[in-house]
Amino acid sequence: MIKYIKQASANEKKEVQTVQDTVKTIIDNVIESGDAALREYSEKFDGIRLDSIRVSEDDIMKAKKQLPATLLEDINFSIERIRSFAQLQRNSISEFENEMIPGVFLGQKVIPIESVGAYVPGGRYPLLSSAQMAIIPAKVAGVERIQVCTPPTKTGEVHSAVLVAASLSGADDIYRVGGAQAIAALAYGTESIRPVNKITGPGNRFVTEAKKQVHGKVGIDLLAGPSEVLVLADESAKPAFVASDLLAQSEHDVHAQGILVTDSEELANAVLQEIEVQLNSLPTADVARVSWQNRGQVIVTSTLDEAIKVTNDLASEHLHVHVKDAPLYLDQLKNYGSLFLGENASVVYADKVCGTNHILPTNEAAKYTGGVWAGTFLKVVTYQRIEQQGIEVLAPHCVRQSYREGLIGHLRSANIRLTGKLDAEKDLLATIQTF
Repeated sequence: MIKYIKQASANEKKEVQTVQDTVKTIIDNVIESGDAALREYSEKFDGIRLDSIRVSEDDIMKAKKQLPATLLEDINFSIERIRSFAQLQRNSISEFENEMIPGVFLGQKVIPIESVGAYVPGGRYPLLSSAQMAIIPAKVAGVERIQVCTPPTKTGEVHSAVLVAASLSGADDIYRVGGAQAIAALAYGTESIRPVNKITGPGNRFVTEAKKQVHGKVGIDLLAGPSEVLVLADESAKPAFVASDLLAQSEHDVHAQGILVTDSEELANAVLQEIEVQLNSLPTADVARVSWQNRGQVIVTSTLDEAIKVTNDLASEHLHVHVKDAPLYLDQLKNYGSLFLGENASVVYADKVCGTNHILPTNEAAKYTGGVWAGTFLKVVTYQRIEQQGIEVLAPHCVRQSYREGLIGHLRSANIRLTGKLDAEKDLLATIQTF
């Protein structure tokens, strides 16, 4: 039996069409007007008039001098953690060539994407960790050109910590432009921004919708955002820990979502009370409270097995397991962007510094994909090398199948390599019957 102690608001889907229409207008305008459209939207949405869209090296050096030594230390620490894990991922993808049957050699090549556009959110918070998460795996993969777009502050500059983090992570070009217009610029190009082959990075609903609309013109990593967290808990969980994990993601965005799934109604009620206590002292409560009130859910099940089933069906971005002996449930949990086993494995460690990526699938996309990793920026492609003895084995099968399909051009292409001649139409059947 499933019991909803708290449900999300029923009005959440009403704004979807408005977002789609707004984003389409923005993309069309960027395609038509280029940099002029980017300046127009910067003035409209950010309240600033841009003189230069591209960030200069002097801007980066100036930003670096403004940062305290401890912040630089933290940036470098997290860069190294993210790079080390991404390198292990890259090393796990190998090339090969194998002689499958005599004379038939099949192989796999691993080729980096040539150019990537990394979107780094701005808005309420300077998300310097998002710069690292979007750029470093691409750099480790061997991407030649990495362009970053990020919204400017009210002064028209990129936040110093974000700028330095992006530069140290390996960005080749950084642009002070955000929102759906930045995604359009990366996909189609403007006078200042060259188009890329793939776009990566999280964002708000407008950024996510823009990625959806340009997909096909360019590749995208996934549709990431707004943030989601699901806490799977039993009676052993600490209400204060659970509440803090739910609110940590809720403070991202009023459209973020926190969900508690538990087989303990007593815990569910305790967490609800604890959330109210923590909101009263949380500086970001103006956002977190709206998010929790509108999108938060508390679901109580009869058994832990039923709770796991509900969890797999919801397929949330972050899945934090607050149950006794949490690692024992690793194989039962199937659908999540990233998994956090045990009460100590806080989502925020991965959000910032431990090394796994925080650009993860949302809106149940975890049912078919994982998050950003080094492989996101690699093309795994195949090749063939076939010698004459291989043709002698392959051609008869290929000729017969092509004939049955009515693809005579295919048949001739296969057969001419076996016989050295192009059979006339009347000779085709006789040729096939010899095989």
